[in-house]
Amino acid sequence: MNFSLGKLLKGDRILWVVLGLLSLISLLIVYSATGRLAYREAGGNTFYYLGRQLIFLLLGFGLIAFLVNVIPVKFYTYIAPLLLVVTVGALVAAFVQYKLSPGKATPRSLDLGFLSFQPAELAKISLMMFVAKVLAKRQKSREELRKAFYWVMGASGLVCGIIFLGDISTAGLIFMCIMILMLIARIPAKYLLITVGGGLLLLTTVYFTADFIPASVGRVHTFKERIDDFIFGDDHAELGTTQADYAKLAIYEGGMLGKGPGQSEVSNYMEAAYNDFIYAIIIEEYGIFGGFFVALLYLILLYRGVVIVRRSNRTYPAFLTAGLVLLLVFQAIINMAVSVGVAPVTGQPMPWVSMGGTSMLFTAVSFGAILSVSYHNQRNKEVVEPPVMIDMPDEDEEL
Repeated sequence: MNFSLGKLLKGDRILWVVLGLLSLISLLIVYSATGRLAYREAGGNTFYYLGRQLIFLLLGFGLIAFLVNVIPVKFYTYIAPLLLVVTVGALVAAFVQYKLSPGKATPRSLDLGFLSFQPAELAKISLMMFVAKVLAKRQKSREELRKAFYWVMGASGLVCGIIFLGDISTAGLIFMCIMILMLIARIPAKYLLITVGGGLLLLTTVYFTADFIPASVGRVHTFKERIDDFIFGDDHAELGTTQADYAKLAIYEGGMLGKGPGQSEVSNYMEAAYNDFIYAIIIEEYGIFGGFFVALLYLILLYRGVVIVRRSNRTYPAFLTAGLVLLLVFQAIINMAVSVGVAPVTGQPMPWVSMGGTSMLFTAVSFGAILSVSYHNQRNKEVVEPPVMIDMPDEDEEL
């Protein structure tokens, strides 16, 4: 049986290395950061969440390999509209479920009984697939670009608007990445500036009118409180007891070189040490150098995404890759910014590192699509470029 791991891991090899390193970091830091959770939820079994994370990582790698080896890039164009409809249905169902059971459900999650997931994670993928399709089909004239803008704004406005009711930060993240993608796709800058200005005006209005809006309407009060806490501090908590304060303490304790693997103490006091503030625990254990290394991996992901986009000979794969890479990298940057205290708390996990379940599988779909485009580029290059022929002298010609 001839089996080669290299044949299975197709696409950009550097991206596969980045995934492997992020996976190793994820296992190490999740094991360290879930001690408190393990004693509270798993009877003190500190290996429970490590094993859980390993299973989801392996499932994620399996899903990526399946997408790269089996699913053609063109398939994403076919399913994009249907997937977008499913996304809207899931988002509406999650919000309705929350309204019917406000004490048991959250507007972010949809509980199907046998499975619970965040529809916003599905929205990131489906919306990027749909937006990439619209932009790719309308590149021939200025009029088509204008029509593409309206189509994109209609779809993203609907999806991000529903997400906004339960998760303002995720809605903002998706909207920002779509704006950048439209800029890449040559949508006139005046349309984008007007849209961004309208978005900033909306956020400003929500902030200043939050006190007059009923608490039952979305999470506008949480939005305002987090911004106020970031600017003025949390008046309702004792000094040094908030998640942001613990994150600062973890970074201070880590210093330049860190305290060593598994030596985190701050994670025993943080509720979101394994998720939203995982970057602070990375720095506590591995120091500033460790934090820089993790940031470097995401910068490499961004660079390889640019390389894949430039090598694409079709617009749809290029736009799809650009959109998904922007989502992954900006989400990681937001997580890091929150952990080091330069941005308000948003609740954004670090892609492929924070402990997760179905969210990690959706992240795997993003990586799978990016690597599929990379493999597609490699195959096209092999077909287009003829083999190099060496001119041999004729027999009668003197050597």
